[in-house]
Amino acid sequence: ADFDAKKKRKVAEIYQALNSDPIDVAALRRMAISEGGLLTDEIRCKVWPKLLSVNTDELPPLPAGKELREDNKDYQQVLLDVRRSLRRFPPGMPDDQREGLQEELIDIILHVLQRNPQLHYYQGYHDIVVTFLLVVGDRLATALVEKLSTHHLRDFMDPTMDNTKHILNYLMPIIDQVNPEVHDFMQSAEVGTIFALSWLITWFGHVLSDFRHVVRLYDFFLACHPLMPIYFAAVIVLYREQEVLDCECDMASVHHLLSQIPQDLPYETLISRAGDLFVQFPPSELAREAEQQQAERTAASTFKDFELASVQQRPDTVLRQRFRERLRGEERTKSILTKPRTNRFVKLAVMGLTVALGAAALAVVKSALEWAPKFELQIFP
Repeated sequence: ADFDAKKKRKVAEIYQALNSDPIDVAALRRMAISEGGLLTDEIRCKVWPKLLSVNTDELPPLPAGKELREDNKDYQQVLLDVRRSLRRFPPGMPDDQREGLQEELIDIILHVLQRNPQLHYYQGYHDIVVTFLLVVGDRLATALVEKLSTHHLRDFMDPTMDNTKHILNYLMPIIDQVNPEVHDFMQSAEVGTIFALSWLITWFGHVLSDFRHVVRLYDFFLACHPLMPIYFAAVIVLYREQEVLDCECDMASVHHLLSQIPQDLPYETLISRAGDLFVQFPPSELAREAEQQQAERTAASTFKDFELASVQQRPDTVLRQRFRERLRGEERTKSILTKPRTNRFVKLAVMGLTVALGAAALAVVKSALEWAPKFELQIFP
């Protein structure tokens, strides 16, 4: 009963934010991030467009599918991918209904690609589009997906994989900040980050079998910075710390372990942790490490980095970095004296930066794009 009361209260708050003038988008973001997300598909139909600033009053009519298909270079590949997407539809859905939706799915994808010739189709894109189609229907899905494709997903839709690889490069620096032992183990195993590629480019739609978990994550990602999915990927790896460390330290074993995603993850906890990590280690702080993933971390280069950071970044970042380096120093001495494994999640809990509070996370969401280093602004035009 307590849960129901909480849910009712949340629904009321969401509608209050939707009905205020102007619409309280910050509150809607908070609701999408905090426990349970947006709760129902009916609410998602109203809130998702607001999170993406899509005007639902002026939705363009959908073109006839036949014209789209006749001269579209991607048609054959899209057709193959959509035909293979059976398991993305609710089990027990009648065949003819599913086939109708698959036709709509093809049309939405071709429509977005035709209107945005700068975008290139990639395998896995249909996994994102089908999620929107099932939640909001074809017309609204088309508008939302088009906006998403020119913003959050823009990097995956380049002619090359360079920007996608660049985003994957954030994974190890995040893991390193929280759990150097897992990071070093993965580096020794030379596992790389390819195991997380399908997670990232489908927003986990391809790898999670329960649709409720997928839409819950979409609530979260739509309300946050475009890099949040890579933080969530890092949190899944960190959550599996023990399994990883118990694994044979070789590429094949670790890759196999990590690419099989457990279906019973504690999603709310992980979402909250991903938000905390984003607040503590925003992309602008990790950017240099992501860029230099291959470079050697010598004392001289880290000192130069630090000087550079002081010149280029806001003082609060530098202070945070100093604070963290001091913590690291203390932890190293402590860990030598006590147990070999330290997990910084404990410290996060103490700092109490939970995403449910929302304020800190939102401040970061808003400021992240304003003071990211230059190259990151090119990633997200």
